[in-house]
Amino acid sequence: MSGFQDRFFGTAKSLVRSTMLFAGGGILLALAAVSLRGQTDCLACHGDKTMQDSAGHSISVDGKTFSASVHGSFKCNDCHADIKEYPHPDKLAKVDCRKCHADEASGLAGSVHSSAAEHPCTSCHGDAHAIFPKADARSAVYPLNVPRTCGTCHGDGAMANKHGLRNVYPAYMDSIHGFALSKEGLLVAANCQSCHGSHHILSRKDPQSPTYKTNIPKTCGSCHAKIELDYENGAHGRAVAAGDLKAPVCTDCHTAHAILQPTEAAFRTKSTPICGSCHTDKMSTYRDTFHSQLGSLGGYVETARCWDCHGAHEILPASDSRSPIAPANLVKTCGHCHAGANLSFVQYQPHANSRDRKLNPALYYVRLFMNVLLISVLTFFLIHTILWLFRARLEQIRKRSRDGEKNA
Repeated sequence: MSGFQDRFFGTAKSLVRSTMLFAGGGILLALAAVSLRGQTDCLACHGDKTMQDSAGHSISVDGKTFSASVHGSFKCNDCHADIKEYPHPDKLAKVDCRKCHADEASGLAGSVHSSAAEHPCTSCHGDAHAIFPKADARSAVYPLNVPRTCGTCHGDGAMANKHGLRNVYPAYMDSIHGFALSKEGLLVAANCQSCHGSHHILSRKDPQSPTYKTNIPKTCGSCHAKIELDYENGAHGRAVAAGDLKAPVCTDCHTAHAILQPTEAAFRTKSTPICGSCHTDKMSTYRDTFHSQLGSLGGYVETARCWDCHGAHEILPASDSRSPIAPANLVKTCGHCHAGANLSFVQYQPHANSRDRKLNPALYYVRLFMNVLLISVLTFFLIHTILWLFRARLEQIRKRSRDGEKNA
């Protein structure tokens, strides 16, 4: 009996062991099937830097870079949802970022970059397997990298011509903002995203766009708060607030991308024509003055320009006591350049108009008298010259007649 029991229990143990091994094997196989969709098994193939698809495009993934990226904790099929098993199909569906980034996708759908074919997420964020947070210097949307990222399209002449855009990247990089960002490394300097936004980028013709004309002061004011306040209190800001779209905003004077340092000679020499493009009557009278002659003919950069006297942003009429051109403030205003200026000195009229009888009656009549005198003198001498020539010709005819009678 004892031998039979031993054989019986031995056989039973073998069966139990075999059953457990079979069940364990099934579990292991099931776990293996799941792990095939994890990073390790996928990188067994895609970690090969030479791996390409049938079209010759690289489909390799740097495992270390991906692990350090914002998606590094994800399984591959969290994004590549149509991969269910190995081997997977050769052609896979495009990854749908909207599944996780619904808000960004919603903003992008109504933007100028809404075409997923021309503007996939990776066109701005870089390689899908190497996307880093925007605060990471390796990120394509890190503040220092944003201009270069946008410049891949907006610095491409062919792309600009195709969509009717301006090639703005070189202009921005040479601007005060571009210099502060690229040369000084100031992360607070304005980049493309600071003014245009990131996903919900709208045309400057759209009233909702931060670059729409009436919104520009607020957009620039997000950095230049004091200047925005001055502008809004000035004549130009009040005009825009009242609905006058002809009144200038920041970009009308400073441009949008090629913004220069206001103290630079290049900006100072351009500033008067900029103001004169709207204030044509004042421009014509300024050109007749000593300031203009020194500036345009003599080339003196320090010569007084419009904003040296009127102010740059809080521009107020002379009737306002706060205005630098108010009568009570003229000595101080002129004294910035002309040390020792006094009440007699500021009687100089920088915009005297000899054609305006109401504004400058004395100058008007002096000009009228001088013009009448000049015309009269020239007319007299013209008539005198004509009569003199007529008399000289008549004398020639008479002389020939007399000489002919003598010879006869």
